[in-house]
Amino acid sequence: MSQTTENPMRKISLEKVVLNMGFGRSGDIIQVGRTALEQISGKNPTAREAKETQRDWGIRKGEPIGVAVTVRGEDAKALLKRLLEAKGNQVKGKSFDNFGNYSFGINEHIDIPGVKYDPKIGILGLGISVTLARPGYGIRKRSKHKANVGKHHVIKAEEAKDYLIKEFGVTVV
Repeated sequence: MSQTTENPMRKISLEKVVLNMGFGRSGDIIQVGRTALEQISGKNPTAREAKETQRDWGIRKGEPIGVAVTVRGEDAKALLKRLLEAKGNQVKGKSFDNFGNYSFGINEHIDIPGVKYDPKIGILGLGISVTLARPGYGIRKRSKHKANVGKHHVIKAEEAKDYLIKEFGVTVV
């Protein structure tokens, strides 16, 4: 009598969801973006600074030009369900990479369920990056003895698609 058990180290989970709004300039728009991301995620977003000076665009190194927020755990699952609902529960197959990541954008943040139009904010677009992980992925980030994830342990695009279909009920186009 043989029982087949699933290897717990192969179980895919949602690691994080990152929401990003890039404006390309600083000023009041950064505070408006922070308010919008806080309204969407319920978390406190941080400003993202320019990495280098671009004289043609009038941007200096260190100047805030965007805002982002990272959401993890159960909050990330609930947020991702809302974000996928804004896209009609459809995901593009070409938006997956071979490392367990999926990215998509939303043109109008008011399309997200639970977000109401605010004239002070207006209508903003945002980019969303979803990172999936397996147990053992911490070896990439730890401070001592960093190592690469083995090629058989890396999440392939097909596995990421299957996970989203099973967990969130989306359709891949």
